[in-house]
Amino acid sequence: MCGIAGLMMRGSVPPDSRILDDFEAALAHRGPDGTGRHIAGRCALTHTRLAIIDLATGDQPLKDATSGRALVANGEIYNFVELRHDMGEQRFVTKSDCEPPLLLIAERGPAFAEPLRGMYAVAACDGDGKRAYLARDPFGIKPLYYHEDERGIAFASEPRALFAAGRLAPKLTAHKVRELLQLQYTTGAETIYDGVKRVLPGETLTIADGRITERRRIAALPDGGPIHTSQASALAALDAALMDSVAVHQRADVPYGMFLSGGIDSSAILACMRELNERPVEAFTVGFTGTKVPDERGLAERVAKAAGAHFHAVDFTEADFWDLLPKIADALDDPVADYAVLPTYKLGQFVRQGGLKVVLSGEGGDELFAGYGRYRRALRPWWLGGRKMRTKGAMDGLDLLRESPDGWRDGTQASEHVAATRGRTRLQAAQATDCADWLPNDLLTKLDRCLMAHGVEGRTPMLDNRVAAIAMRLPDHLKVRDGQGKFLLRQWLATRLPEADPFSKKRGFTVPVAEWIGARGSKIGDLVAEQESIKAICKTDRVRDLFASLETKTDGHKGQAAWTLLFYALWHRRHIEGRAYEGDAFATLSAK
Repeated sequence: MCGIAGLMMRGSVPPDSRILDDFEAALAHRGPDGTGRHIAGRCALTHTRLAIIDLATGDQPLKDATSGRALVANGEIYNFVELRHDMGEQRFVTKSDCEPPLLLIAERGPAFAEPLRGMYAVAACDGDGKRAYLARDPFGIKPLYYHEDERGIAFASEPRALFAAGRLAPKLTAHKVRELLQLQYTTGAETIYDGVKRVLPGETLTIADGRITERRRIAALPDGGPIHTSQASALAALDAALMDSVAVHQRADVPYGMFLSGGIDSSAILACMRELNERPVEAFTVGFTGTKVPDERGLAERVAKAAGAHFHAVDFTEADFWDLLPKIADALDDPVADYAVLPTYKLGQFVRQGGLKVVLSGEGGDELFAGYGRYRRALRPWWLGGRKMRTKGAMDGLDLLRESPDGWRDGTQASEHVAATRGRTRLQAAQATDCADWLPNDLLTKLDRCLMAHGVEGRTPMLDNRVAAIAMRLPDHLKVRDGQGKFLLRQWLATRLPEADPFSKKRGFTVPVAEWIGARGSKIGDLVAEQESIKAICKTDRVRDLFASLETKTDGHKGQAAWTLLFYALWHRRHIEGRAYEGDAFATLSAK
């Protein structure tokens, strides 16, 4: 896990090395273990390293002595052992997991990413600096952004690096602001910043003379409808895929642990890790003392004890909420107003303080195995309460916005259209829609930024091509049964770790943001309402009324809206206005 950035210039103008200095400074938090750079012709690459695999010889950029080609990468290539064996060990000069893609470019050109199994953002340039490649893993686990103008293309792991290097100034795109307020994330290639785009999940860009000349894409999910199979055969296939995925996701030369909620996905990962590790697994769980929301630590501790894991309970308090929120908004330069950013950030902080650099997490299990209630609603006809996903936004019905947030669902609708093709069932289409945008632009962005702020690598064994190939093509009845999702995964867990009680009904993960905001509603509401960013989009008196109303009654919809506006106000100050955070949320919003 690292930070990467670089330039591909047009014409004969060489890259400015001072820009690489700015890139490295902006991405230092992603790679505290060292830096490296490469300049050839019109191409420049830079890398900030978090050393996980090949601590001795794995510094980047990696270079091919024969061709002069250079490569930088963020992430992990989990099948590097197999690739090195197949390609011939004698060809490699390091033990790095990122050397195989460097040599694959010579064999496959822009198709070099097709054999890769892992999470990655890769940038490479030819020895003469005339051609470059940018690639991102199919699920979009690792981020990569770029800006194109008359000077050429600049790219980086985070938009903040493009701004810090002076390639452009942060300027908002209005319809993306509406999308963020309604969805809590933004969709597609276009970011909230005018002129900054995402390399899409699975996309490889070929760049020549500072221009994109080719785009190709690897799909994360298999095509086609369900494959009819018996439950026994499906369980056997799932067992092999899960164990294999967790095994390769544990490849590291540093200690690792896992995030354990006590839910199905993380418990399944723990069950695999128990079988694969001789030492007890280090398991970390967050909870919220003294609030009305369910606390997962009790269940997680029982599951951890049954698996023989070392259990670490982390308490997230109301004081943490106010203190950490400005820091979290700072970390999320590509904004995600999902309140799960709060515990994820503190878990990352706690893990790093404990000396770990790598954690495995359960992201992707709900999407691949159909765990969300919205999938079951999508299956019902409208007269039985069925409806499309995400038809109601966080701001709807509250009379907060100055203008109607028209078009906020356009990106989701485009993903729905693509997902509904290729012979998929309605359930598969709903899952594929989430995998297109919700997963990479909310859950995985959250995981990446909140952990990389502390120099911690998050790994997601559920998001593996072999697991996805099985899970997505299961018959619907092996995903949803008796009003519950993830049926086959629950069946598997019942045999591997029955103490997790996989068929019990569990409530979804909740963070008590409405309670905490309501405890100081009028005070924080006044501060939020007075921010220029909020005045530009909201009715000031309605914002004050919203926050004040939470003092007397906890309301989920109003709490979500208040949380979103609070996050947006802090995010805007940091990333659009360019102000540093100054203490807790109150101090930061009060600062002139």
